[in-house]
Amino acid sequence: MKIGFIGLGNMGGAIAGHLVAAGHEVTVWNRSADKAAPLVERGARQAATPAEAAEGDIVFTMLANDQAVERVVFAEDGIVRAKTHVSKIHVSMSTISVALAERLTEAHAASGGTFVAAPVFGRPFAAQAGKLAVVAAGPNEALDACEPLFKTFAQHIFRVGDAPRLANVIKLCGNFMIMSAIESLAEAMTLADRSGVDKAALLNVLTSTLFAAPIFKTYGEIILHEEFEPAGFAAPLGLKDMNLVDAAAQSARVPMPFLGVVREHLLATLARHGDAVDWSAIAKIVSDNSGAGR
Repeated sequence: MKIGFIGLGNMGGAIAGHLVAAGHEVTVWNRSADKAAPLVERGARQAATPAEAAEGDIVFTMLANDQAVERVVFAEDGIVRAKTHVSKIHVSMSTISVALAERLTEAHAASGGTFVAAPVFGRPFAAQAGKLAVVAAGPNEALDACEPLFKTFAQHIFRVGDAPRLANVIKLCGNFMIMSAIESLAEAMTLADRSGVDKAALLNVLTSTLFAAPIFKTYGEIILHEEFEPAGFAAPLGLKDMNLVDAAAQSARVPMPFLGVVREHLLATLARHGDAVDWSAIAKIVSDNSGAGR
């Protein structure tokens, strides 16, 4: 199958690599062109523009934010400009706003194509291992075409409806819950530490009993060892996602008071520790607020 892939960061580069390895004819584009080199060495073709990358059967985007997606779709050399027939499918794997998902759905339909939202759950190591979870929404015919491709890099595929925006809502809910789990871990581990309990012992008890989910194990270890750099998911992206959750909550008129707590801790993390740290570095703020180290 002829596939385009736009956005070759830690996640996108790994996903595109699986598509190349599966034998597909993959054309890639990235704002920083040098990131395409490893994939070109493995058989991918480098496009000069997003539109050129979108000349195949399906084009994927994995980009940092709404602005980056809007640029590659709506610019003069963007994806919409490349649409020439009704079988063209754009699969957005980015964490974007619900409002942009709705706009993309309308824009692709108007240009004779189809939009599929397929955000993923999983950190870069899961992408490398082909063990992501894909949450996909869009017309059934388009999802049928995409599913074999998803299987090259995902161990779980969830089809959640025919309106693409539904997948984006689920992704935002999931990221909010991850951030909430990190906050609860940080608070519990700080309480334990300040009370004379070994944090490793606490984490072992919790993740061996009531909280055995991968989120608690993964982030518990990161917080325990303060392995906040290099970031698996950078704090600025975490703040961006919490702002998207807030926008969705306001649109749906849903009060989310805990969202305010985690967003403030992300802001404090960025102010004190910079943009390079993982979003789980909010644990440092929680610890600092307790007076640890005084």
